[in-house]
Amino acid sequence: MKSMSNRLFLTFMLLLGTILAVLMIVIGQLFPVYIKQYNEQATTEIRTSMDQVINERKMDLTKEDQEALYAAQAMERDESLLNYVRARLYGVLAILFTITLILIAIISRYMIRNFTAPIDNVTDTALELAKGNYRARAQENEHERMIPLSHSINILARNLQDITTIREVEEERLKTLIENMGSSLMMIGREGNISIVNRVFLERFGMQLDDVQGKVFRTIGLPKSLEQFIDHVFLTEMPYRQQIKMEVQQELYNKEVYGAPVIGDHGRWLGVVIVMHDITELVRLEQIRKDFVANVSHELRTPITSIKGFSETLLDGAYKDEKMLISFLEIIYKESNRLQMLIQDLLELSKIEQHGFTVNIMPMGLQDVLIRGAELTAPRLDEKNMSFQVDIERDVQVMGDANRIIQIVTNLITNAITYSPENTTVSIRLKENETHGIIEIEDQGIGIEKHEIPRVFERFYRVDRARSRNSGGTGLGLAIVKHLVEAHHGRIQVESEVGIGTKMIVMIPKN
Repeated sequence: MKSMSNRLFLTFMLLLGTILAVLMIVIGQLFPVYIKQYNEQATTEIRTSMDQVINERKMDLTKEDQEALYAAQAMERDESLLNYVRARLYGVLAILFTITLILIAIISRYMIRNFTAPIDNVTDTALELAKGNYRARAQENEHERMIPLSHSINILARNLQDITTIREVEEERLKTLIENMGSSLMMIGREGNISIVNRVFLERFGMQLDDVQGKVFRTIGLPKSLEQFIDHVFLTEMPYRQQIKMEVQQELYNKEVYGAPVIGDHGRWLGVVIVMHDITELVRLEQIRKDFVANVSHELRTPITSIKGFSETLLDGAYKDEKMLISFLEIIYKESNRLQMLIQDLLELSKIEQHGFTVNIMPMGLQDVLIRGAELTAPRLDEKNMSFQVDIERDVQVMGDANRIIQIVTNLITNAITYSPENTTVSIRLKENETHGIIEIEDQGIGIEKHEIPRVFERFYRVDRARSRNSGGTGLGLAIVKHLVEAHHGRIQVESEVGIGTKMIVMIPKN
């Protein structure tokens, strides 16, 4: 902003220079008048002097001679005097002009600088504020006339800085709240494009931010039930709450979804916000609370009824028939074993589900575990005249608890044998990728309907209840398997086709 001060100074100096030049010209024009008056006075004095000299020397001169003498004397004196006076006058005028101009320049420069410096400072401060630098301040000098303007600018700067600080703090709080809230959040613009999602949403649906940001919500693969809920909020433009059951990555989740329109200034409709609370665990616990007694009593009723019925028959006299006695005792023994297995599985599942349950993780190879699991289940395989097909190219090292992984493998192989017809094959494969060791157990059994796949890991859930119960199953094996896999920070997936078979895929982390 120095240019304004320089322009003002140059303008002022040009004006003063012009005034001084005009003044000098006027003085130069008056110079001949002053010389003429001086010459007349000097001529009179010379005449008087020459007359006195002629009278003293008694010189006899005619009037014409005296006039000629006066004229010659005056002409010589006028010419030399005029040149001398002119030179001195112009010199003096030049010196005075220069001195005056320098003094005026110094004084005016000082005055202009004092006058424009506060304006320049205020202008620079205003430009910094316009750039977003709200820490800029104008100088405040109590001797300056511009102090009210500087003070006002500083008050504005402080207010803007306070507002910016408050806004940044609020934005940081809002961002922290959105990212760390336990519920999934999604904000959708009026055109259906997703503008905001939080970390929980991305984790729940297994997505990346780049796959979601700015995309239309119908194109990112959300569950149909959730899309219908969002459509309802868009159509009604009213707050809406609903509990939705949705399938994500072959698992069923219960969500309490709340949607509301986002209204901006002047009542402008900006879009909708969707908040999803995961109530899967609450629903599960509520369902367990309701179904536990019914399920356990149902599972216990058959062996207890059998034991009680055959015991009463024996007490009524059937024990006297040795053949019938042995048959009934075998049934009682079988049912008691089944009862024992059910109680053991319930205790095992209860232990695994307890808070703080951990497994003893250490480096281990999966090859020996698969071989051991096959050996333990071989007798049941022989009973149905089935065979193993093992595909293990090399051992895979993972971080896991060998005993718990053997439990996982034997449960899965037992299920494969139970749900497969005779003279079929159970395939066992060992693979790996960059991050996980992969166990695949595939049967040629009855398969699982697609809508039943997310439920196979529930307690007491059976795809074929009659076959599972007749085989002695408790309906808790896959629930135990799922908890053990999750305790290893791994994943389990199911691929199945009805009438063709089922493949269980277990992934255990390497590190």
